[in-house]
Amino acid sequence: MNEIREVDRFECTVISVIQNLIWKGITVEEKVTRGRVYFGRVNGEIDIKLGDALHLGVKPVYEVEDKTMRVTLYDAEDKKLDWTLV
Repeated sequence: MNEIREVDRFECTVISVIQNLIWKGITVEEKVTRGRVYFGRVNGEIDIKLGDALHLGVKPVYEVEDKTMRVTLYDAEDKKLDWTLV
């Protein structure tokens, strides 16, 4: 079995964008597994639309309240947009 490394990136597609006052809530879907992840604090000034391609970075972490992975959302230039635990 291949291990996931912190530098690995997985392409995903934006399937939902919710604009709040300051933040955007972004739901993305990974292309191969079709798994979905929600990020609730993406900078509202960044132009992100439905169908945009972004990337996920996954890093295993010690279990925190039954969560075992830190998932980070990146844009095409590898700039970190937000992160969450899953």
